[in-house]
Order: sequence, then structure tokens, then C-alpha cells
Amino acid sequence: MSAVPPFSSQFADRSATPAFDVAALRRDFPILDQNIGGKPLVYLDNAASSQRPRAVIKAISDYYEHDHANVHRGVHALSQRATDAYEGARDTVRRFINARDVKEIIFVRGTTEAINLVAQSYARPALKPGDEILISALEHHANIVPWQFACEQTGANLKVIPIDPSGEVDFAAFEKLIGPRTRLLALAHVSNALGTAVPVEQFIAVAKRHGVPVLLDGAQAIAHAPVDVQALDCDFYCFSAHKMLGPTGVGVLYGRQQLLDAMPPWQGGGDMILTVSFEKATFNQLPWKFEAGTPNISGVIGLGAAIDYLQGIGMQAIAAYEQQLLEYASTQLQTLPGLRIIGTAAHKAAVVSFELDGIHPHDIGTILDTEGVAIRTGHHCAMPVMDFFKVPATARASMAFYNTFEEIDRLVAALKHARTLLG
Repeated sequence: MSAVPPFSSQFADRSATPAFDVAALRRDFPILDQNIGGKPLVYLDNAASSQRPRAVIKAISDYYEHDHANVHRGVHALSQRATDAYEGARDTVRRFINARDVKEIIFVRGTTEAINLVAQSYARPALKPGDEILISALEHHANIVPWQFACEQTGANLKVIPIDPSGEVDFAAFEKLIGPRTRLLALAHVSNALGTAVPVEQFIAVAKRHGVPVLLDGAQAIAHAPVDVQALDCDFYCFSAHKMLGPTGVGVLYGRQQLLDAMPPWQGGGDMILTVSFEKATFNQLPWKFEAGTPNISGVIGLGAAIDYLQGIGMQAIAAYEQQLLEYASTQLQTLPGLRIIGTAAHKAAVVSFELDGIHPHDIGTILDTEGVAIRTGHHCAMPVMDFFKVPATARASMAFYNTFEEIDRLVAALKHARTLLG
């Protein structure tokens, strides 16, 4: 195992490396060099989807221009090159999250499909009436609805760990909820709606004492600090490429090999089989038994290129710089009269959700767009979080390493303009 410090503690380190050249990195992202409404684009919607550097765009383009063919099935040169690139990206992912073996890396369409796969292939066959699945109250819908399906199908119960007014998951309540009927703990590593960095190591340690496997939704964590699945000791880890500089429509399910070996395939079709007759089929070995049909080959190759780019910068450097952005944004936003930050956990990713008295978040987002500032408004696929804070929606600014302090100043100025127009 590597000596990566606990993930949540990395969101307290604000000592950015002097070598972090944001201006140079921004030049790698062609989409950032444009005007919206006659003003330079300020892109602060990274929790929804990050942007892509030229290296990722080029990797995808090169595949289509030179190597496109189906993988695993062909003996000709194009198929061999495509297969080498596809499986090479799998090993890139394995090294990035420190998995033990490439057999533990399953390519899926994204975090949502990864969680649904575990819900239907792992949880559903094992659950019995009265069994329990534990989640927290800050989860994205993708880490709620699949478990509701599994519970409805089996008679199991979904139990919810509460959060407190700062947006922290209540650890004491969790210790009381976990018990002999708990069959799985599913937690966000980082909240998409609030930015809370959950101290999952503490939750996993308790779950292990109870013999309860753990799934982590890592969609909002994977691009912002180092992730080591062996150090975490989780059983499943899920993330999407498009939130980490990669293309849409592709993601990763990491699972412990012994669990994946015991799980039945979730979908049937080509490439997940060894033999097929009209009487029965025998299934392929890991990881391919969970990858039915022609995969998103270009997407996987793009994901591999995105990881190479992130590692070229350094994940700890990214985490430290983004913490500086978060601290600055939080301080500057709180100078605005009537602005309330929703979610004030001690450790957060660079996400700030807020409301502005008297102005609906959708109106905020519309006016900011006229100023060239792109933020997200709405319930962020986390309606229970909105219900807890008694708000219909929030405005959310989410930052990445290519954002600047000047862009945060632009955000604050645009919000002042919104208050003048609608205040």
C-alpha cells in the first residue's frame, strides 16, 4: 500500500507548490479561450463536468484517425492497436487508484452505471427481507435510487445516516445504525451538492469490524486529490471520466477481485462470454464478464490520456491549489450581504453552494451567464440535501485547478450585478 494520507485531510492542506503554473495549464484547454456575451468565459461548473485538455482531445482524435477497430476480436493490425490502447488504459486506471490487478477495473458508462451494476449483481442476489443497506443523507440520486430498486426487489430496507447543519455525515448516528442486518454501506467520497469531504476512512473501519462491505461514490473526489483504494480498504469504488478531464459516457467500477469473481454478469451479449449454445452460456473471466458488447473504446482511451495529464501535474499539487481557491472563494462570497453558504464542513472540495436572499438560484445563474460566468443552479441531483436545508435549490460554483483567483473576483462582481438588477 502507498502512504497516501487520509483523503479528507488533504482538503485542509493549502500549501500549494510554487511550480503550479495556472496560466500555462489554462493554455492546454482550448474551450476556456472564448467569450460568452462578449466577456471572457469563467467556467465554474466543474462538479457537473470538467473541461478537456488538448492531450485528451488528441488521444481520441488519433484513435479515430489511425486505430479505430473493435477490440479483442480481431487479428488485423487496427484491432490489435485498438486493443492495446484500450487495455493499456485499464492498467493506467489500475495504477492511478492503486488497485491490485487490472481484473479489478471494470469499464462502464459512468458512476451511475457502476452503482447500478453493484446494486443488481452484488446486492440484489444477496439481500433478504429485513436486511439493510446504509447510505448517507448527502448522497447524489445515483447513490440512492439503485438501492431503492434493490430494496423493493428483495424486501430489504434502506437506512439513511443523517447529516448535521454544516453538511457533515453524523458519525455517531452511523455507529448506532450499523448492525447485524447491515449488508452494505454506500457513501459519497465527496458531496456534489455541498463539497463535503467525508472522512470515509473512519466509516470504513467501523464497517469492517461489522463485516460490512463498502461502496464509495468517488465521482467528485477522483479529480481533486490522490485516491488509493488499497489504503482506503473499500470494496467498490466508482467514478466517471467526464468529471476528471475525460470524455462523457465512460467510467470505472473498481471492485475487490474476490467479490467480482462471485458476482453474476449484469448484462449479456458479446465479449462477456466464452461459449454460447441455445442451452447455456459460459462467461468470460474478469474484467470482461462485466463488459458486454462493443465498449466505448475512444472514451476509455481518452480516460487514460486524462489520467496521464492529471498525474503530470500531480494530484497533491492539484488538491493544495484548489484548497486555496476554495478558501478565497468562501471568504469573498461571504462579503456579499444576504449571501448564505450551504454546507460548511471542516473539510471540503472546492465547491461552494449558496443562496442569495430574495433571488432564485435560476435567476442568479441566468444573470451570471450574461456576465460570462458559468455556474450550476438547481437541486444538483441531491433533492434530500435541499430538503434538509429547506431550500428549493442552490447556486453552486465548483472549481478546478485551471480556475484562477481573478475568476472568483469575476464571480463576486457578477453576483453584485445580479443583486443590483433583482435585489
